[in-house]
Amino acid sequence: MLELCGLVKHFPVASGEPVRAVDGVSLSVARGELLALYGPSGSGKTTLLMLIAALLAPDAGTVMLDGRDIGAFSARDAARYRLLELGFVRQSLNLISGADVIDNAALKLLGTELGAREARRRVRPLLDRLGLAERASHRPEQLSMGERQRVMIARALSTDPKLVLADEPTGSLDTQRGDEVLELLAEVCRERDVSVVLVTHDPKAASYADRVHTLRDGRLVDGELARGFAPADAK
Repeated sequence: MLELCGLVKHFPVASGEPVRAVDGVSLSVARGELLALYGPSGSGKTTLLMLIAALLAPDAGTVMLDGRDIGAFSARDAARYRLLELGFVRQSLNLISGADVIDNAALKLLGTELGAREARRRVRPLLDRLGLAERASHRPEQLSMGERQRVMIARALSTDPKLVLADEPTGSLDTQRGDEVLELLAEVCRERDVSVVLVTHDPKAASYADRVHTLRDGRLVDGELARGFAPADAK
């Protein structure tokens, strides 16, 4: 469903060699698969997600989604791709403080041709699945950090995307809340047959994936599957 072919992104530096943020990455992700990219800060994980999201243009290589080269999208097509086909769960919880949970979750749908009433109707089953039905009228400041992250997952899934990108989604959570969020993300995406690319520096978070690749200095380590990660439900 998603295929990266020889993806390269370098950033120039005033003095010295350019930063090789992504340096020849090739991998594929099947529909309904959760793939983790594991590595330390500065290994190129977030840059890779930005390329997949068409927020950065690659210097070389391609990002193919269902056979389409997203690098060839116009600015309008790229924006529509991010709105309708892509969900993004970030570490930063950019919720709107003046809006309640249901409107925060429905924010992407509110950017489509749907009216506000229909957008809220469509997102209610997601809130219920994520354990937030009774919190729908609450404001973000009334929620725990784990609940706020679940609102972000609901927003990411609200448009029935083909692909979800998760950038260190548990970085601001304690271990218990982080585990709960990862379990819900994995379960809901598999129920909906959505592909997920999770980037993390946390081995425990990576253990929730179907496959784990290690990224170091912009490259997949030996192009091989990272070792030492047992599935979380097997531990």
